[in-house]
Amino acid sequence: MRIGAKELIVVGDRILVLPDEGEVRTKVGLLLPPGVKEKEDVRGGRVVAVGPGIQLPAPQDDTEPWKELQRTARYMPMQVELGDYALFFRKAAIEISFEEKRYLIVPYAALLVLMRGGEVPDQLPDTL
Repeated sequence: MRIGAKELIVVGDRILVLPDEGEVRTKVGLLLPPGVKEKEDVRGGRVVAVGPGIQLPAPQDDTEPWKELQRTARYMPMQVELGDYALFFRKAAIEISFEEKRYLIVPYAALLVLMRGGEVPDQLPDTL
């Protein structure tokens, strides 16, 4: 992800998320104290950058020891795409600031659900 002259590169099996700020009021208009959102175990946000994936070990070829081994890294791709809305464990995320914006770095293992396409619904449907 490039902002101005600086570039932020996500490595490994991590994703960069622009977090939701969350509601500060309930539906009836009551103000929520800051600690209420921090008690939730799950957070959500929009995926803005994705790492290359989980690195795979180099293949071992003992049958031809004179042959030059493959030195390029190989990765198992992730299901995450740019623009997805991700729900993840709040405790696994690490908060950073880049060019005066707050982002979260989330490991792939902490992802719970990805929502893709269209607008993100306010609530889940009654029947799944």
